[in-house]
Amino acid sequence: MTRHPRGVDEAIARFDEMAARLDGHPPAASAAVRRHYGRSARIVGRRLANIGMAIGALIVATIAFGLFVSPIGWTGLFLVAVAMLFILIFFSVWPSDAPVVDYKEDMPNRAVVQRLDSLLVRRRAALPAPAARRLDAIGQQLPLLEQRLAETNILDPLAQDARRLMGRHLPELIERYERVPAQYRHERDAEGMTVDERLVSGLDAAKEALDDLGRKLAHEDLTAFETQGRFIESRYKDSDDAIRGE
Repeated sequence: MTRHPRGVDEAIARFDEMAARLDGHPPAASAAVRRHYGRSARIVGRRLANIGMAIGALIVATIAFGLFVSPIGWTGLFLVAVAMLFILIFFSVWPSDAPVVDYKEDMPNRAVVQRLDSLLVRRRAALPAPAARRLDAIGQQLPLLEQRLAETNILDPLAQDARRLMGRHLPELIERYERVPAQYRHERDAEGMTVDERLVSGLDAAKEALDDLGRKLAHEDLTAFETQGRFIESRYKDSDDAIRGE
């Protein structure tokens, strides 16, 4: 496979970053949006498949009726056309952007991460810029966490910690912020912090917690890699030295 020179890759990366800034979204936010629209595209694909299957079933039923019962005639053709129109209208008005579902205790780990990812994309525009940047940083962590948690049992203590944070605590923080009227968000509390500052502080704490969870989830692989590396060194390094000595 042809590889781009490093300078070309860096130029492409800078171009993507500049384009994202011109669009009003930093690269991290753009990546989250791409993931969100990727899921939406899959929903649209399923919708088109459903339309195709419904129309195909209607055509097969029409042909079967005409062959084994009686010719459908002009009236039958009209009814078939009306049925096709109904199918198209039904699937066209069906929501393409699925709503963020409520968190459930039996929800798969992967679904918990994807739910949070979609929620962050949808709520980002309603948050102040400092908080939006924190959402972008959190969003960058989610693909790796999704991969790791998909391989982790739902009852694993680390998975339970991640589920509580991503499924309940972080969404509730954003939801409670949005409930505060805008005119009161700059008033300071007993600790001298505004609502906006409290939100940013909470998001920072969430990011640190997700960093720690990701590190712990990857610890087993890191340990296995270190063990394998030491085995290779002990197994073959001495052999190489012996061969050179000969």
